Amino acid sequence: MAAGLYGPDGFFVRGDQGPADHFRTSVHTSPLFAGALLRLVERIDDALGQPKTFDLVDVGAGRGELLTRLRPLLPERMRLTAVELAPRPAGLAGGITWRPDIPDGIVGLLVATEWLDNVPLDVADLDDHGRLRKVLVEPSTGAESLGGAVDAADLFWLRRWWGEPGRVEIGWPRDAAWAGAVERVGRGCALAIDYGHRRGERPPLGSLTGFRGGRQVPPVPDGSCDVTAHVAMDAVAAAAGVPYGLIRQREALRALGIDGARPPLDLARSDPAGYVRALAAAGAEAELIEPAGLGGHWWLLHSIGLGERGSMLL
Repeated sequence: MAAGLYGPDGFFVRGDQGPADHFRTSVHTSPLFAGALLRLVERIDDALGQPKTFDLVDVGAGRGELLTRLRPLLPERMRLTAVELAPRPAGLAGGITWRPDIPDGIVGLLVATEWLDNVPLDVADLDDHGRLRKVLVEPSTGAESLGGAVDAADLFWLRRWWGEPGRVEIGWPRDAAWAGAVERVGRGCALAIDYGHRRGERPPLGSLTGFRGGRQVPPVPDGSCDVTAHVAMDAVAAAAGVPYGLIRQREALRALGIDGARPPLDLARSDPAGYVRALAAAGAEAELIEPAGLGGHWWLLHSIGLGERGSMLL
């Protein structure tokens, strides 16, 4: 999975394509999502007392779409950083720093939209004797076989976080990745937005899959497709060791002013063009908060150094 996504010819580091060519995240769906994050940035900025420099760090930035949309709306004192292993896109606007690692001492907001689902992990399954063994994969075809037994660290995590054994996804690398990201925030917030599950809701057959060209495909780790698995959000949340809130995107966006409500019909009579624009915006909002789609994603928000003010951001 690591080689297929981040190796020399990995899916996310090839310069000839971007994630938006293969799948849609909330960032790609509508500029309204960036507008909602702007309102969250403003709330965090106020809670911090409007520091001289406010850091906005986008981890797993794709081709910089989110920061590109936000940059014209933000004051000059806000420092924008995209964290991505792919080369800096040609034509990316100035004022956005591009780097492969997360900076330290962040004062502001670190946001990771559908990053954790692409942090590589191992998969295990039961053999004919009921023993849990690693799943091996042939990189060019995706053909699977069972390898050696899972190790003690894997078993510890599975017993604590997964529950009943079967085909399981060993999520502690995501815990470690997120804890490391949160540690980089000196004051402010860290926000992970992703599809995932909690204990008691784990998928019995796992969730590992692939995406290419907007379609779900077998997860062949040859660099030609996205290879992804849902995130154990409760495990990731606990690993950071700082206060957090965990809610669905539907509730988070409603708290930030996106509700998908249709415009009043009276507007159609008084301002037909305005009604059409408002109706289109309502449709985009509805897609972002649809419970069976993007609205079902999780928002994991950690507050660092904000005290009670951090609990009132959403």
